[in-house]
Amino acid sequence: MSQHRSELLMPAGNLRKLKIAILYGADAVYLGTPDMSLRTKSEFSLEDVIEGVNFCHQHGRRAYLTLNLYSHNKDIPKLDEYIDTVRQVKPDGLIIADPGVFQYVRERAPEIPLHVSTQANICSWLSVQFWENQGADLAVLAREVSFPELEEIREKCPDIKLEAFVHGAMCMTYSGRCLLSNFMAERGANQGNCANSCRWNYKFHMRLKDGTVQELIVDDSNHDMFEFLLEEGVRPGEFLPIQEDERGSYILNSKDLCLMPKLDDYLRIGVDSLKVEGRGKSEYYAAVVARAYRMAIDDYYADPENWDASDYMGELETVGNRGYTLAFHKGRLTNLSHGYEHTAAIATWEYAGVVSEVTEDAFLVEVKNKLEPGDVLEMVSPIARNTILLRAYDYEIAASGQRKDVVHGSTKSVIRLPFSLFEQEDQSDLRSNFPAFTVIRKERALSDEQWKRLQLDKTAQAMEVRDSTGETAYKRRRNALVEAIEADTNEKRFKTNRVGAQGCCGKGCNGCLIFWQGDEYAVARDVLRQRKQGEQLSRAEANEFKLPG
Repeated sequence: MSQHRSELLMPAGNLRKLKIAILYGADAVYLGTPDMSLRTKSEFSLEDVIEGVNFCHQHGRRAYLTLNLYSHNKDIPKLDEYIDTVRQVKPDGLIIADPGVFQYVRERAPEIPLHVSTQANICSWLSVQFWENQGADLAVLAREVSFPELEEIREKCPDIKLEAFVHGAMCMTYSGRCLLSNFMAERGANQGNCANSCRWNYKFHMRLKDGTVQELIVDDSNHDMFEFLLEEGVRPGEFLPIQEDERGSYILNSKDLCLMPKLDDYLRIGVDSLKVEGRGKSEYYAAVVARAYRMAIDDYYADPENWDASDYMGELETVGNRGYTLAFHKGRLTNLSHGYEHTAAIATWEYAGVVSEVTEDAFLVEVKNKLEPGDVLEMVSPIARNTILLRAYDYEIAASGQRKDVVHGSTKSVIRLPFSLFEQEDQSDLRSNFPAFTVIRKERALSDEQWKRLQLDKTAQAMEVRDSTGETAYKRRRNALVEAIEADTNEKRFKTNRVGAQGCCGKGCNGCLIFWQGDEYAVARDVLRQRKQGEQLSRAEANEFKLPG
């Protein structure tokens, strides 16, 4: 009997993202058209949907269509046409939230497998059994379901497939039944048009007894006089701090879900589908997140006893995020699940480009972000686990052969990376392991505030995973972030140096000759010779390996 394996389900916001997700390891993707799914910004045409589903099936993967809006009367006349379209597309399942729409489709197209969307707020085994009795093939559990609850649901509902979110952004009303956007921007969250009002910045004001309203200005002269706290009614004595700077406060801003540290629990009990959020995210997100979870899932099934989440978290940290949280995994949320100081998604790496074509002797790369002299490009293979590093000092424009020091992503430039640059790599491996749609990343320069924020986020995540109550490190990191915010410097730095001895790639160019020839760097040179091309010394290593002059 074959081993039960959980599927990795990735989002597909457009046709290219679909193909990239499949190539980087997704077992299945979910996609929709703007009129009937909860993504009015969907970039799929009907032709794209048909091509995407065929692409999945050609690669032995699955594709699910979304019909997960909450219907109004105006939507009902479209359903028959949509069902005819679905029959033409031939997806592997249809994701539905509205009970009326579910019944309508089941009666008119009983051959289509039906999945119940997370918007249906399924939080108990009783609800799962209800949908199973209605004819559902799969139930997508709400994000509010804790892991102990999930275990019980799995035990009591063995004959229906279960799906759980494991990664991605979360709204403040986690299962999506939000009215903030409707109220504040007249954009219906449950019609796929959320304005993300929960992530806006908010300022404190006070209303005087004479009816006038004034902004409450907190500055150096009086900030020691105030501390703003929230107390929820059934949690007396538990005060939630509210911080505001000149950009406002983010009291409704959730961190991003990441259950990688607990993924082995989900695989152990046999959750059928592990879902990643992010149809609006980038191609780079689709590639790297799929790759990380693909490796993690495969390694678990190969050797569950020695599985370690830390092997894959480093990869997920190269993707922009708001800080990672386990959210409801253990049950009740804590302050660590929310980001009070920021709302932007950041990471130490960014999307540099994507391979558009592999010629006889070179990669043609579509540039996505600014490339500068000294950038180390990391090619992330959809096939092999090893990545390839290349330190670049100028860039050849593919169309003209012109060489430029700087290439901007906004120009939609395509550069040529000859195989001859990869001196330590076998050219046949380059062709076979780095095909079209291979993504390339590079280090991103961050401000001191951003570096401090990353440190705070990692500390908070570690506390969640370990279930730690010691907050000394967290307070220290938080205070450091507050100081960095107050300093408000625009100076940015990379994690590793661009030029000079500490950043030398071993070629002896770009002013590094003193490093490559000097006697004091003999040990460092020996270390670099054993490393991959482009891999640099850290600052600590540079100091450690430097001999007395």
